[in-house]
Amino acid sequence: MTTTNDADAPQAHFWAVPDLTGLDFDPLLARLLHEDPVTRVRLPHGEGHAWLVTRYEDVKLVSGDPRFSRQAVRGRSITRVAPHFVPMEGAVGFADPPDHTRMRRVVARAFGPRPLKALREHAQQVMDRLLDRVDEHGAPADLVALVHRPFPLAVAGALMGVPEGDQTLMARWSDTIGSAVTTGRKEGERAKADMGRYFTELIGRSHGTGRETLAAVLADAVDDSTLTEREAVGLAVLVQIGGVHAVRGNSAGMVYALLTHPEHLARLRADPALVPRAVDELLRYIPHRNAVGLSRIALEDVEVGGVTIPAGDPVYVSYLTANRDPAVFADPERLDFDRPYNPHVAFGHGPHQCPGAALARIEAEVLVDSLWTRFPDLRLALPPDRLRWQRGALIRGPEALPVTW
Repeated sequence: MTTTNDADAPQAHFWAVPDLTGLDFDPLLARLLHEDPVTRVRLPHGEGHAWLVTRYEDVKLVSGDPRFSRQAVRGRSITRVAPHFVPMEGAVGFADPPDHTRMRRVVARAFGPRPLKALREHAQQVMDRLLDRVDEHGAPADLVALVHRPFPLAVAGALMGVPEGDQTLMARWSDTIGSAVTTGRKEGERAKADMGRYFTELIGRSHGTGRETLAAVLADAVDDSTLTEREAVGLAVLVQIGGVHAVRGNSAGMVYALLTHPEHLARLRADPALVPRAVDELLRYIPHRNAVGLSRIALEDVEVGGVTIPAGDPVYVSYLTANRDPAVFADPERLDFDRPYNPHVAFGHGPHQCPGAALARIEAEVLVDSLWTRFPDLRLALPPDRLRWQRGALIRGPEALPVTW
Protein backbone atom coordinates (compact mmCIF):
# COMPACT_ATOMS: atom_id res chain seq x y z
CA MET A 1 0.00 0.00 0.00
CA THR A 2 1.31 3.48 -0.84
CA THR A 3 0.01 6.97 -0.19
CA THR A 4 0.87 10.49 -1.28
CA ASN A 5 0.11 13.75 0.48
CA ASP A 6 -0.26 15.73 -2.70
CA ALA A 7 0.33 15.46 -6.40
CA ASP A 8 3.95 16.64 -6.21
CA ALA A 9 5.00 14.77 -3.07
CA PRO A 10 7.20 11.69 -3.33
CA GLN A 11 5.48 8.38 -2.78
CA ALA A 12 5.16 7.26 0.86
CA HIS A 13 5.07 3.54 1.60
CA PHE A 14 2.89 2.45 4.52
CA TRP A 15 5.07 0.06 6.52
CA ALA A 16 2.90 -2.19 8.67
CA VAL A 17 6.02 -4.03 10.00
CA PRO A 18 5.09 -7.72 9.89
CA ASP A 19 5.88 -10.24 12.61
CA LEU A 20 8.51 -12.34 10.85
CA THR A 21 9.77 -15.79 11.79
CA GLY A 22 13.16 -17.42 11.64
CA LEU A 23 15.69 -15.54 9.55
CA ASP A 24 13.12 -14.17 7.09
CA PHE A 25 14.01 -10.70 5.84
CA ASP A 26 11.36 -7.96 5.75
CA PRO A 27 10.11 -8.04 2.13
CA LEU A 28 9.49 -4.27 1.98
CA LEU A 29 13.02 -3.54 3.21
CA ALA A 30 14.49 -5.92 0.64
CA ARG A 31 12.50 -4.29 -2.17
CA LEU A 32 13.35 -0.73 -1.14
CA LEU A 33 17.08 -1.50 -0.93
CA HIS A 34 17.12 -2.48 -4.59
CA GLU A 35 14.32 -0.33 -6.05
CA ASP A 36 13.82 2.79 -3.93
CA PRO A 37 16.80 3.21 -1.58
CA VAL A 38 15.92 6.74 -0.38
CA THR A 39 12.17 6.89 0.06
CA ARG A 40 9.37 8.02 2.35
CA VAL A 41 7.51 5.75 4.77
CA ARG A 42 4.67 5.89 7.27
CA LEU A 43 4.84 3.65 10.32
CA PRO A 44 2.02 2.46 12.61
CA HIS A 45 2.38 5.21 15.26
CA GLY A 46 3.07 8.92 15.34
CA GLU A 47 2.28 11.45 12.64
CA GLY A 48 3.29 12.30 9.09
CA HIS A 49 5.98 10.57 7.08
CA ALA A 50 9.72 10.00 7.39
CA TRP A 51 12.50 9.26 4.96
CA LEU A 52 14.00 5.78 5.00
CA VAL A 53 17.59 5.29 3.83
CA THR A 54 18.64 1.71 3.06
CA ARG A 55 21.97 1.58 1.16
CA TYR A 56 25.20 1.10 3.08
CA GLU A 57 27.02 4.33 2.16
CA ASP A 58 23.86 6.41 2.54
CA VAL A 59 23.16 4.84 5.95
CA LYS A 60 26.69 5.73 7.06
CA LEU A 61 26.26 9.29 5.79
CA VAL A 62 23.02 9.92 7.68
CA SER A 63 24.13 8.21 10.90
CA GLY A 64 27.47 10.03 11.01
CA ASP A 65 26.70 13.49 9.61
CA PRO A 66 26.03 16.32 12.13
CA ARG A 67 23.45 17.78 9.73
CA PHE A 68 21.13 15.04 10.99
CA SER A 69 20.11 15.58 14.62
CA ARG A 70 18.77 13.24 17.29
CA GLN A 71 18.16 16.11 19.70
CA ALA A 72 15.71 17.70 17.26
CA VAL A 73 13.51 14.58 17.52
CA ARG A 74 12.44 15.54 21.04
CA GLY A 75 8.94 16.94 21.33
CA ARG A 76 7.84 15.76 17.88
CA SER A 77 5.25 13.07 17.18
CA ILE A 78 7.26 11.43 14.41
CA THR A 79 5.90 8.38 12.63
CA ARG A 80 7.45 5.37 14.37
CA VAL A 81 7.13 1.64 15.13
CA ALA A 82 6.27 1.80 18.84
CA PRO A 83 3.67 3.98 20.56
CA HIS A 84 6.41 5.64 22.64
CA PHE A 85 10.13 6.35 22.43
CA VAL A 86 12.44 3.82 24.09
CA PRO A 87 15.10 6.30 25.37
CA MET A 88 14.13 8.45 28.34
CA GLU A 89 13.72 12.17 27.85
CA GLY A 90 17.17 13.77 27.94
CA ALA A 91 18.98 10.45 27.49
CA VAL A 92 22.05 9.98 25.31
CA GLY A 93 19.87 8.56 22.53
CA PHE A 94 18.40 12.04 22.04
CA ALA A 95 21.70 13.93 22.34
CA ASP A 96 23.98 15.45 19.70
CA PRO A 97 27.68 16.31 20.04
CA PRO A 98 29.17 17.88 22.11
CA ASP A 99 26.68 16.72 24.82
CA HIS A 100 26.54 13.25 23.30
CA THR A 101 30.35 13.03 23.21
CA ARG A 102 30.53 14.04 26.88
CA MET A 103 28.01 11.36 27.91
CA ARG A 104 29.52 8.62 25.75
CA ARG A 105 32.98 9.30 27.18
CA VAL A 106 31.68 8.48 30.65
CA VAL A 107 30.12 5.18 29.54
CA ALA A 108 33.36 4.21 27.79
CA ARG A 109 35.06 3.99 31.20
CA ALA A 110 32.95 0.93 32.02
CA PHE A 111 34.02 -0.76 28.77
CA GLY A 112 37.78 -0.36 29.09
CA PRO A 113 40.20 -3.32 28.74
CA ARG A 114 40.28 -4.18 32.47
CA PRO A 115 36.49 -4.09 33.03
CA LEU A 116 35.91 -6.06 29.83
CA LYS A 117 38.42 -8.71 30.86
CA ALA A 118 36.62 -9.11 34.17
CA LEU A 119 33.24 -9.21 32.42
CA ARG A 120 34.45 -11.94 30.05
CA GLU A 121 35.57 -14.03 33.00
CA HIS A 122 32.23 -13.43 34.73
CA ALA A 123 30.31 -14.25 31.53
CA GLN A 124 32.15 -17.57 31.23
CA GLN A 125 31.39 -18.45 34.86
CA VAL A 126 27.72 -17.58 34.37
CA MET A 127 27.55 -19.62 31.18
CA ASP A 128 29.16 -22.64 32.83
CA ARG A 129 26.57 -22.54 35.63
CA LEU A 130 23.70 -22.18 33.18
CA LEU A 131 24.89 -25.12 31.10
CA ASP A 132 25.14 -27.18 34.30
CA ARG A 133 21.44 -26.46 34.79
CA VAL A 134 20.68 -27.44 31.20
CA ASP A 135 22.46 -30.73 31.80
CA GLU A 136 20.56 -31.28 35.05
CA HIS A 137 17.26 -30.42 33.36
CA GLY A 138 17.87 -32.95 30.61
CA ALA A 139 16.60 -33.08 27.06
CA PRO A 140 14.50 -31.57 25.67
CA ALA A 141 15.35 -28.16 27.12
CA ASP A 142 14.31 -24.63 26.20
CA LEU A 143 17.47 -22.60 25.65
CA VAL A 144 15.60 -19.29 25.79
CA ALA A 145 14.36 -19.99 29.31
CA LEU A 146 17.53 -21.69 30.57
CA VAL A 147 20.27 -19.73 28.76
CA HIS A 148 19.34 -16.81 26.52
CA ARG A 149 17.16 -15.05 29.11
CA PRO A 150 19.27 -15.42 32.30
CA PHE A 151 22.69 -15.04 30.61
CA PRO A 152 22.47 -11.38 29.50
CA LEU A 153 20.60 -10.51 32.70
CA ALA A 154 23.51 -11.78 34.78
CA VAL A 155 26.17 -10.11 32.61
CA ALA A 156 24.30 -6.80 32.45
CA GLY A 157 23.77 -7.02 36.20
CA ALA A 158 27.51 -7.36 36.74
CA LEU A 159 28.18 -4.45 34.39
CA MET A 160 25.60 -2.18 35.99
CA GLY A 161 26.05 -3.28 39.60
CA VAL A 162 22.50 -4.63 39.88
CA PRO A 163 22.21 -7.24 42.66
CA GLU A 164 21.24 -10.73 41.53
CA GLY A 165 17.99 -10.57 43.48
CA ASP A 166 16.83 -7.56 41.41
CA GLN A 167 17.39 -9.14 38.01
CA THR A 168 13.79 -10.33 37.74
CA LEU A 169 12.72 -6.68 37.99
CA MET A 170 15.12 -5.79 35.18
CA ALA A 171 13.76 -8.63 33.07
CA ARG A 172 10.16 -7.53 33.52
CA TRP A 173 10.84 -3.87 32.79
CA SER A 174 13.07 -4.64 29.79
CA ASP A 175 10.45 -7.01 28.34
CA THR A 176 7.71 -4.41 28.70
CA ILE A 177 9.75 -1.65 27.06
CA GLY A 178 11.10 -3.95 24.33
CA SER A 179 7.61 -5.22 23.51
CA ALA A 180 6.21 -1.71 23.26
CA VAL A 181 4.45 -2.45 19.96
CA THR A 182 1.99 -4.69 21.79
CA THR A 183 2.18 -3.52 25.43
CA GLY A 184 1.18 0.03 24.61
CA ARG A 185 2.37 3.52 25.48
CA LYS A 186 1.09 3.62 29.07
CA GLU A 187 2.73 0.36 30.11
CA GLY A 188 5.99 1.19 28.34
CA GLU A 189 6.26 4.62 29.93
CA ARG A 190 5.46 3.18 33.37
CA ALA A 191 8.20 0.56 32.97
CA LYS A 192 10.71 3.26 31.95
CA ALA A 193 9.73 5.38 34.95
CA ASP A 194 10.07 2.42 37.33
CA MET A 195 13.47 1.51 35.92
CA GLY A 196 14.51 5.15 36.13
CA ARG A 197 13.60 5.33 39.82
CA TYR A 198 15.51 2.11 40.46
CA PHE A 199 18.69 3.45 38.83
CA THR A 200 18.32 6.79 40.58
CA GLU A 201 18.52 4.90 43.88
CA LEU A 202 21.30 2.54 42.70
CA ILE A 203 23.47 5.40 41.43
CA GLY A 204 22.79 7.25 44.68
CA ARG A 205 24.13 4.27 46.66
CA SER A 206 27.20 3.99 44.41
CA HIS A 207 28.82 7.38 45.13
CA GLY A 208 32.43 7.06 46.23
CA THR A 209 32.52 3.26 46.23
CA GLY A 210 35.49 3.05 43.86
CA ARG A 211 33.90 0.10 42.05
CA GLU A 212 34.11 -0.38 38.28
CA THR A 213 30.40 -0.97 37.77
CA LEU A 214 28.60 1.39 35.43
CA ALA A 215 26.45 2.63 38.32
CA ALA A 216 29.61 3.65 40.20
CA VAL A 217 31.13 5.25 37.09
CA LEU A 218 27.93 7.24 36.55
CA ALA A 219 27.84 8.26 40.22
CA ASP A 220 31.42 9.56 39.98
CA ALA A 221 30.49 11.49 36.84
CA VAL A 222 27.59 13.12 38.69
CA ASP A 223 29.91 13.98 41.58
CA ASP A 224 32.40 15.76 39.32
CA SER A 225 29.57 17.49 37.37
CA THR A 226 30.37 15.71 34.10
CA LEU A 227 26.79 14.42 34.08
CA THR A 228 23.55 15.53 35.61
CA GLU A 229 21.66 12.92 37.61
CA ARG A 230 19.01 12.82 34.88
CA GLU A 231 21.62 12.12 32.21
CA ALA A 232 23.22 9.39 34.34
CA VAL A 233 19.89 7.65 34.90
CA GLY A 234 18.98 7.89 31.20
CA LEU A 235 22.31 6.28 30.29
CA ALA A 236 21.79 3.47 32.80
CA VAL A 237 18.30 2.69 31.51
CA LEU A 238 19.40 2.64 27.85
CA VAL A 239 22.43 0.41 28.47
CA GLN A 240 20.38 -1.95 30.65
CA ILE A 241 17.60 -2.36 28.06
CA GLY A 242 20.08 -2.98 25.24
CA GLY A 243 22.21 -5.29 27.34
CA VAL A 244 19.27 -7.52 28.23
CA HIS A 245 16.59 -7.39 25.55
CA ALA A 246 18.82 -7.06 22.49
CA VAL A 247 21.42 -9.63 23.55
CA ARG A 248 18.73 -12.18 24.41
CA GLY A 249 17.10 -11.94 20.98
CA ASN A 250 20.37 -11.72 19.07
CA SER A 251 22.04 -14.63 20.84
CA ALA A 252 18.98 -16.85 20.37
CA GLY A 253 18.92 -15.86 16.70
CA MET A 254 22.57 -16.86 16.35
CA VAL A 255 22.01 -20.28 17.89
CA TYR A 256 18.94 -20.81 15.69
CA ALA A 257 20.99 -19.86 12.61
CA LEU A 258 23.69 -22.38 13.48
CA LEU A 259 21.17 -25.11 14.25
CA THR A 260 19.59 -24.59 10.83
CA HIS A 261 22.93 -24.33 8.97
CA PRO A 262 24.56 -27.66 9.85
CA GLU A 263 27.51 -27.20 7.49
CA HIS A 264 28.45 -23.93 9.22
CA LEU A 265 28.02 -25.50 12.63
CA ALA A 266 30.26 -28.41 11.64
CA ARG A 267 33.01 -25.96 10.67
CA LEU A 268 32.80 -24.18 14.04
CA ARG A 269 32.99 -27.47 15.91
CA ALA A 270 36.03 -28.49 13.88
CA ASP A 271 37.76 -25.10 14.24
CA PRO A 272 36.87 -23.17 17.44
CA ALA A 273 39.32 -20.42 16.41
CA LEU A 274 36.74 -19.47 13.78
CA VAL A 275 34.23 -18.34 16.43
CA PRO A 276 35.03 -14.58 16.48
CA ARG A 277 34.80 -14.32 12.68
CA ALA A 278 31.66 -16.44 12.64
CA VAL A 279 30.03 -14.21 15.27
CA ASP A 280 30.75 -11.13 13.16
CA GLU A 281 29.18 -12.76 10.11
CA LEU A 282 26.15 -13.85 12.14
CA LEU A 283 25.78 -10.27 13.34
CA ARG A 284 25.76 -9.09 9.73
CA TYR A 285 23.44 -11.78 8.46
CA ILE A 286 20.72 -12.07 11.11
CA PRO A 287 17.84 -9.56 10.82
CA HIS A 288 17.96 -8.86 14.53
CA ARG A 289 15.30 -6.19 14.86
CA ASN A 290 11.90 -5.29 13.48
CA ALA A 291 11.79 -2.18 11.28
CA VAL A 292 14.03 0.68 12.48
CA GLY A 293 15.20 2.41 15.65
CA LEU A 294 15.19 6.12 16.47
CA SER A 295 14.98 8.72 13.71
CA ARG A 296 17.03 11.84 13.09
CA ILE A 297 15.97 15.28 11.82
CA ALA A 298 17.61 17.00 8.85
CA LEU A 299 18.82 20.40 10.06
CA GLU A 300 19.20 21.66 6.50
CA ASP A 301 18.51 20.41 3.00
CA VAL A 302 20.84 17.43 2.47
CA GLU A 303 21.32 15.33 -0.64
CA VAL A 304 21.40 11.61 0.12
CA GLY A 305 21.74 9.07 -2.67
CA GLY A 306 20.73 11.65 -5.28
CA VAL A 307 17.60 12.67 -3.33
CA THR A 308 17.25 15.98 -1.48
CA ILE A 309 15.92 15.53 2.04
CA PRO A 310 14.37 18.87 3.11
CA ALA A 311 15.31 20.60 6.34
CA GLY A 312 13.03 19.57 9.18
CA ASP A 313 12.15 16.15 7.79
CA PRO A 314 12.71 13.03 9.93
CA VAL A 315 14.99 10.32 8.55
CA TYR A 316 15.42 6.67 9.47
CA VAL A 317 18.33 4.43 8.53
CA SER A 318 18.16 0.66 8.17
CA TYR A 319 21.26 -1.12 9.41
CA LEU A 320 19.65 -4.39 8.33
CA THR A 321 19.58 -3.42 4.67
CA ALA A 322 23.01 -1.80 4.88
CA ASN A 323 24.32 -5.21 5.94
CA ARG A 324 22.72 -6.76 2.84
CA ASP A 325 23.93 -4.15 0.34
CA PRO A 326 25.50 -6.04 -2.60
CA ALA A 327 27.71 -3.03 -3.36
CA VAL A 328 29.61 -3.81 -0.14
CA PHE A 329 28.97 -7.48 0.64
CA ALA A 330 29.39 -10.07 -2.12
CA ASP A 331 26.46 -12.49 -2.22
CA PRO A 332 24.91 -10.79 0.84
CA GLU A 333 22.03 -13.28 1.23
CA ARG A 334 24.51 -16.06 2.01
CA LEU A 335 25.92 -16.81 5.46
CA ASP A 336 29.66 -16.92 4.75
CA PHE A 337 32.23 -17.51 7.51
CA ASP A 338 35.01 -16.98 4.95
CA ARG A 339 33.90 -13.46 4.05
CA PRO A 340 37.22 -11.60 3.65
CA TYR A 341 35.76 -8.11 4.23
CA ASN A 342 32.95 -7.62 6.71
CA PRO A 343 32.49 -3.97 7.76
CA HIS A 344 28.96 -4.64 9.03
CA VAL A 345 26.96 -2.03 10.91
CA ALA A 346 24.97 -4.37 13.16
CA PHE A 347 25.88 -2.15 16.13
CA GLY A 348 25.12 1.04 14.25
CA HIS A 349 27.51 3.71 12.99
CA GLY A 350 28.68 7.16 13.97
CA PRO A 351 28.21 8.85 17.34
CA HIS A 352 25.26 6.62 18.29
CA GLN A 353 27.00 3.31 17.62
CA CYS A 354 26.16 0.88 20.44
CA PRO A 355 28.51 1.57 23.39
CA GLY A 356 28.25 -2.05 24.51
CA ALA A 357 29.30 -3.60 21.19
CA ALA A 358 32.50 -5.11 22.61
CA LEU A 359 30.60 -6.73 25.49
CA ALA A 360 27.89 -8.05 23.17
CA ARG A 361 30.57 -9.71 21.04
CA ILE A 362 32.12 -11.25 24.15
CA GLU A 363 28.76 -12.67 25.23
CA ALA A 364 28.10 -14.12 21.78
CA GLU A 365 31.55 -15.71 21.59
CA VAL A 366 31.27 -17.23 25.08
CA LEU A 367 27.82 -18.62 24.30
CA VAL A 368 28.60 -20.09 20.88
CA ASP A 369 31.90 -21.60 21.99
CA SER A 370 30.59 -23.00 25.29
CA LEU A 371 27.29 -24.40 24.06
CA TRP A 372 28.72 -26.88 21.57
CA THR A 373 31.79 -27.65 23.64
CA ARG A 374 29.44 -28.83 26.37
CA PHE A 375 26.78 -30.36 24.09
CA PRO A 376 28.46 -31.40 20.81
CA ASP A 377 25.32 -33.17 19.55
CA LEU A 378 22.97 -30.24 20.28
CA ARG A 379 20.11 -29.97 17.78
CA LEU A 380 16.57 -28.63 17.53
CA ALA A 381 13.92 -30.74 19.27
CA LEU A 382 11.22 -29.50 16.86
CA PRO A 383 11.11 -28.83 13.13
CA PRO A 384 12.05 -25.17 12.49
CA ASP A 385 8.58 -24.32 11.17
CA ARG A 386 7.03 -25.30 14.52
CA LEU A 387 9.03 -22.84 16.62
CA ARG A 388 7.20 -19.81 18.07
CA TRP A 389 8.68 -16.37 17.45
CA GLN A 390 8.11 -13.17 19.39
CA ARG A 391 5.31 -10.97 18.14
CA GLY A 392 5.15 -7.21 18.41
CA ALA A 393 8.73 -6.96 19.70
CA LEU A 394 11.33 -4.40 18.72
CA ILE A 395 14.08 -7.06 18.79
CA ARG A 396 13.40 -10.32 16.97
CA GLY A 397 13.95 -13.75 18.43
CA PRO A 398 12.27 -17.07 19.25
CA GLU A 399 9.89 -17.27 22.20
CA ALA A 400 11.32 -20.69 22.94
CA LEU A 401 14.20 -22.68 21.50
CA PRO A 402 13.67 -26.36 22.41
CA VAL A 403 16.76 -28.49 21.86
CA THR A 404 17.91 -32.02 22.47
CA TRP A 405 21.29 -33.78 22.42
